[in-house]
Amino acid sequence: MSESDLPSLWTHEPHIHLEFRHGDKVADIDTSATPGFKGNKADAPALQAERNQRFADLQEMLYANSRSGDHRSILLVLQGMDTAGKGGIVKHVVGAGNPQGIRYTSFGRPTEEELSHDFLWRIRKALPGAGQIGVFDRSHYEDVLIVRVHNLVPPDVWGARYDEINAFEKELVDSGMTLIKAAMFVSLDEQKERLAERLERPDKYWKYNPGDIDERLKWPLYQEAYQALLDKTSTDYAPWHVIPCDRKWYSRLAITELLIEALKGLDLSWPPADFDVEAEKKRLAEA
Repeated sequence: MSESDLPSLWTHEPHIHLEFRHGDKVADIDTSATPGFKGNKADAPALQAERNQRFADLQEMLYANSRSGDHRSILLVLQGMDTAGKGGIVKHVVGAGNPQGIRYTSFGRPTEEELSHDFLWRIRKALPGAGQIGVFDRSHYEDVLIVRVHNLVPPDVWGARYDEINAFEKELVDSGMTLIKAAMFVSLDEQKERLAERLERPDKYWKYNPGDIDERLKWPLYQEAYQALLDKTSTDYAPWHVIPCDRKWYSRLAITELLIEALKGLDLSWPPADFDVEAEKKRLAEA
């Protein structure tokens, strides 16, 4: 399957269906939907394999250009509740790329050192360099999500962070970084099934956290926090994309397409040789 076959499966470029539009409500998200995709689960394996290769080719081209002085990079932000499938995106999508050009960071509870600094301090330290694709498994948005829901700091503190985040992301974009922000939503029913599976499989115990049940009970508060996040930080230079995640095969395909779309938007080509190719061929033949 090639890019010329995509119109038969995607009705438009995926971002047209996935980009958050102001006025949209988190409560209305159909987490089992497949926006913009006319195919089905049976189409997914072959299409994912083909698109992973396309992603890998473009990602290597981005990395190659950095060796010639191109400073551009991409940052993929994966934000969602537990079991939304962030790890699956990292493994089955980003994992198709060349690890030399990937910088992955999973943000957990801040350390004492991190808490002694501004909330963006640890984020800045993890940003991708030139030619890299950075992946944030959770991100700076934890500081307006879990921090807000659990009242970890006063409202006037986390309330000021929306503008700080917007300014920070504008700074990144102006420096040559493309941001892809994926807000991943899974239904409570599907989340419950995925948590139950972890309890039934010894090879999944390591992924289970008893605290996940406590967080489920706070979903109404998280829903409010996610709504504010989308309303306040989806900008023209760094828009949010809403990813329905009840169907893992769809969310993986959708985020793959967003990555490919961003890479194609950089109008990349292979860097030219900085040496005399014919002379080097002659030297090699004589060596």
